[in-house]
Amino acid sequence: MGLMDTLKAKLAPAKEKVSDLAQQHGDKIEQGLEKAAHAVDARTKGKYSDKIETGTGKAKEALERIAHKDDGGTPPPPPPTAS
Repeated sequence: MGLMDTLKAKLAPAKEKVSDLAQQHGDKIEQGLEKAAHAVDARTKGKYSDKIETGTGKAKEALERIAHKDDGGTPPPPPPTAS
């Protein structure tokens, strides 16, 4: 068994645990992301608002992918971005 196979075997339970936690606490995680984004935006006085918004959106999409991995279906499409 190669190194990658060993790592995958050892990380499989953690991956399932993370997926379960993301499903159970997704709303709290999203609230935390929003709170962090607002705090950073306030500290930078809006200078990087577009980058913060993009990063927050990508983090939310990743959270959705993690949370819906075991559903067998596909995650809902991302909301349209405001341009």
